[in-house]
Amino acid sequence: MSIIFSGFEWDKGTSDKSRLKHGVTCEEAEKTFLGKNFVFPDLKHSTPTEERFILFGETRQNKPLLVAFTVRDKKARVISARPMSQKERTWYEKEKRDQNY
Repeated sequence: MSIIFSGFEWDKGTSDKSRLKHGVTCEEAEKTFLGKNFVFPDLKHSTPTEERFILFGETRQNKPLLVAFTVRDKKARVISARPMSQKERTWYEKEKRDQNY
């Protein structure tokens, strides 16, 4: 899936929660967009006025992250960034092998 945006937008609550609760910095979450990743529509949390997405990717240090985001005013607005669960990591590693990443 290809999504076009021209930067990132964070609100203070989201950036603090990602860093303090999940140990993920804004910079780490943003780097997952630059590498090989898998992006899917988040049908559970999308609304008629706002489409949300889930990204499975890695930081440059190979830290696997799940990033929930939307696009507002041509910017990716991060809703949540956290390490992948074990089940998510298992799926992600299998997909990378299957896709020859």
